[in-house]
Amino acid sequence: MPEDYYETLGLKRGASEDDIRKAYREMARKHHPDLNKGDEASKKKFQDVQLAFEVLGDADKRSKYDRFGPGFEAMGDGPGPRAWPGGGGGPGGQPFDVDLGDLFGAGAAAGSTGGFADLFKQFGGGFGGGQPGNARSTAGAARPSRGADLEHTITVPFSVAVAGGETALGVQRADGSSETITVKVPAGIEDGKKLRIKGQGDSAPNGGTTGDLLLTVRVAPHPKFTRRGTRLDVTAPITLAEAALGARIDVPTPAGTVTVSVPPGSSSGKKLRIKGQGVTPAGKPPGDLFVELQIVLPEDLTDAERERLAAVVDGRPLDPRADLRW
Repeated sequence: MPEDYYETLGLKRGASEDDIRKAYREMARKHHPDLNKGDEASKKKFQDVQLAFEVLGDADKRSKYDRFGPGFEAMGDGPGPRAWPGGGGGPGGQPFDVDLGDLFGAGAAAGSTGGFADLFKQFGGGFGGGQPGNARSTAGAARPSRGADLEHTITVPFSVAVAGGETALGVQRADGSSETITVKVPAGIEDGKKLRIKGQGDSAPNGGTTGDLLLTVRVAPHPKFTRRGTRLDVTAPITLAEAALGARIDVPTPAGTVTVSVPPGSSSGKKLRIKGQGVTPAGKPPGDLFVELQIVLPEDLTDAERERLAAVVDGRPLDPRADLRW
């Protein structure tokens, strides 16, 4: 009997689409002929993995396979009718009409690696009890499948997530090779969002469309700024003199440094709103930047200086904790 496709990929029935793609990538990388030259067992395993993915990676074929088992191929719904190992055709000894293009892609008929010629020898020289020439095989009959998508997680600096930019990413291919690609990060992207990079996934097993690269974006925290949607918040330290007399202070923003006015008599916790200086996602209006003032006293005040400061407000009818309650 033919090997169970789920067992071929090391999966249990009911596996998710993501599990199937991940298992295929791992198995294809492990048994790729270029990485196991001269190893016939690995070559055979690589071919089996491709066949398994052609069925389980297709929702319609997988549904029929789950309902009818390997016999659904004999009904014409699989990647192409094929003989059971040992010759003699399918159940009941009926010969199959084998479409090599459906099985292995256009290159199979030409004897490419992992194609019909090697598999024919491994099965003992017979498909459907006949000779290789009895099978239909044309490049036009091939039904290329799509390569698997690759999934990665990248962490970008807070400033890049807010203002946009580029980041480099190392990608390992199914054949064991690796390359570095540049990813464009759109302005305003939020933590946990996904980016799809077209054509940067795995190659199709039979010459079809290359898969995509799916990136989950994580945003590194900023030591001073926090973000809520398109709003930015930052705490700006000011001196007691600036708070008492008022002042103009410089505040950094994603678009550059701006100067804001601190009203005289400002207390710690007072917030200043700078319109349009928050996050500006593509195609959307900009958010605002909120600056929270925080009075900072010198650490080396003398006792006499502390007494003079206390004397300034001593006796004033002020209860700063009047609204503080549970």
